[in-house]
Formats: sequence, structure tokens, C-alpha cells
Amino acid sequence: MKTDDLIRSLSLDSAPRMPLARALLYGFLPGVVVSLVFYALTIGLRPHLFDLLPNWRIFFKIGFPIAVFACAGPLALQLARPRGDPRPLVFILIALLIVLAAAVVIELAILPPDLWRVRLIGHNARVCMMLIPLMSAAPLVGALIALHRGAPQNPGLAGAGAGLFAGAFAAALYATHCPDDSPLFVATWYTLAVLIVMLVGALAGSRWLRW
Repeated sequence: MKTDDLIRSLSLDSAPRMPLARALLYGFLPGVVVSLVFYALTIGLRPHLFDLLPNWRIFFKIGFPIAVFACAGPLALQLARPRGDPRPLVFILIALLIVLAAAVVIELAILPPDLWRVRLIGHNARVCMMLIPLMSAAPLVGALIALHRGAPQNPGLAGAGAGLFAGAFAAALYATHCPDDSPLFVATWYTLAVLIVMLVGALAGSRWLRW
């Protein structure tokens, strides 16, 4: 049974076999390799991507999920620790969502209204919704295996954090291929795809990360 005494003894354990952060890195990297191989063999880099990067939409489309990914790893670690404090990282995520909302507002202000639906739907919504969860699968499995070494107070929430970590990585990877550059597209389809991965992570974590 989970008790305060057990949580305290786990948090004060001074000789873990491997730090949780290192375990997450070692668990996540093999999944990254699997995703990169799949990416290289199936879709690959968008032609002339580096020439297109000065376009703010493309830069934002790639940079935003990278920023979420950078925040999601430490968040997953905090959620997997018995005394972890995820609040500062949650505030950063909220700030990133505000940035995403601002990008959408700017896009709506720039575009004529008759193009709003066109940019929202894009050309690859179904592909986006399929490939981001698919490329998240191996990293998510690795992250969950690594976080099993922790002792989360809420296993489902820790699993969702692992899903955000894996999903943001896959979204950033897919963004280097995706021809749909509008923040409207990113805010809708990338977000939905990552939420699917988070839901899978939460369901898996509620079972696998229970202690």
C-alpha cells in the first residue's frame, strides 16, 4: 500500500542503481533510433527544407514541438518521482500553449477568411494523425520502461508525461517532412496526434508504472 513512510523511504534512497534521468535517456534513445530509421525509409526530409527555414511558419512548426519536447522530458521525470514537483514545468507548458495560440491569432490576422479552412485542413491531416503516433510508439515504450524505475504518486499522469515526451519528439520529426506549414494546422492536427499518444501513455502508465 502507498503510505507516506514508503514514499519517504524511496525518496531518501541514497544509492539507486541508476539515476532516473539516465535511465530515461537510455530507454528513450533506442526508440529514437527506431523512429529515425522508419522516418528515413518512409517519408524522409522535406526537399529544400533548410532553404525554407527563414519562413516563420516553417521555423515555428519545427521549433514549437522541439520546445515542448525539451520541457516534457524533465516533466516526465518529476511525475515519476514520489516527491517530484512538476509545477514549474507545467507553467512553461502553459506559456508554450499561449505562444501557440498567439501564432494562430497572427495567422488568422494575416490570412483572408476564405483561406482559414484551407490552411486548417491542409493536405496531410490524416497522414499527420497516423505518423506522429506511429513514430512515437518505440520512444514511448522505452520511456515507460525507464520510468518504471520511479515511484510516481499518479502512474497515469506519469504515463501521460511520457506520452507528451514521445509525442513531441515525433511531432518535431514529422514537422521536418510535413508540407503543411500553417500554425492553424499545427495547433489542430499536431496537438490531436500528441494527445492520442498522451492518452496511450496514460493508459499504459496506469498499469505499468503502478507500484
